[in-house]
Amino acid sequence: MIPQPTTSRPVEPAPDATRVRSRHRQRTGPASTLAASGSQRAQWADAAKGVCIVLVVLWHVVVKDYLQIDWHVGVPVPGLWGTLGEQFLPLRMPLFFTISGVFAANAAQRPWRVVARSRIAGFLYLYAVWLLIHTAVLAAAPELPTDRATSALGLLEQLTVTPSNLWYLYALALYFTIAKATRRVPRALVLVPAAALSAVAAAGLLDTPGNRAGLYQNLVFFLAGRYLRSQLERWAATASRRRLVLTSGGYVLALAAMAVTGAQQWFGVWPAVSVLAVIFGITAAARLSRRSALSEPLARLGRITLPIYVIHMPVLALLHRLLLVPVSGLDRSAQGLIVLAYPILLTGLVIGLSLAVHRGLLGVRAGWLFALPGPRRVEAAG
Repeated sequence: MIPQPTTSRPVEPAPDATRVRSRHRQRTGPASTLAASGSQRAQWADAAKGVCIVLVVLWHVVVKDYLQIDWHVGVPVPGLWGTLGEQFLPLRMPLFFTISGVFAANAAQRPWRVVARSRIAGFLYLYAVWLLIHTAVLAAAPELPTDRATSALGLLEQLTVTPSNLWYLYALALYFTIAKATRRVPRALVLVPAAALSAVAAAGLLDTPGNRAGLYQNLVFFLAGRYLRSQLERWAATASRRRLVLTSGGYVLALAAMAVTGAQQWFGVWPAVSVLAVIFGITAAARLSRRSALSEPLARLGRITLPIYVIHMPVLALLHRLLLVPVSGLDRSAQGLIVLAYPILLTGLVIGLSLAVHRGLLGVRAGWLFALPGPRRVEAAG
């Protein structure tokens, strides 16, 4: 057992770590990962978020670009990539929201005026701004299979009741409101209804157009991260190799059982599998954090998830428009050379370009695209 440093306790501010001051100057490097109190952020939590954002981009690359290409390679590699991506669905967003809840634990205790501006209004502002940008850019790539507003009424719907691909931001604003409003309510009276909502939505018993399903299903994980923060910290601090083997095995067996029985929409099954996935994800991230060569790059990525999240879809849309016809037109041998690595290479390219766009926007003083403008610093937490 490797002892955990006493400075590894997660602190509340900004797991997305896009910190923009009123002058739109961004701090990077180790110093920007420290909270106002001086406590260091938990490496495992940032690494987990780094993995999650990579999985988000990879899934979008596979579904919205890779599987739309006319592959004629004679082997089922594209289908295998699609199947692999599906195995991470119970892990990706539930773990993302659980870590977001861990970092949000202190914020929910602050006065309403602080939470309303820095969290609720901040995330709604980011959602609205980037929804308009996405709508404009995606109009130039109509062949990309993704949710988009094609009318003023559709845009209004995405702004209000049926969130777009940017639903993570919309969800955080809603979840912070719920967390703040219920801060004095016994946790069981909050977690149990949230778990029931997740189970009902996953079972298809609610109307869930657009991305409402994710909105309904992940509230319980955000709240669990908030309420069970200390337990999750202890779990991460004591993660062992044996526990990693057991949790990964349990997750794989649950996925296999769900696939064999077709139980994805059985009441309570999907949330239960997601719980196993989150337990595995935290264990794996904690173990990974002990290998700095792997964890440090992922943790750095985990501190800048906001720009990747909001920029990657427009970047992918434009790349899809450029690549779809040329790649589909390659001969069998040429496609055979790229079919296996294509999703990995394109995911890396999309993330790299997203970060480059982010740096460019900050360079031209467009930091207002990443934080609610105002005299005080607004941290993009999540």
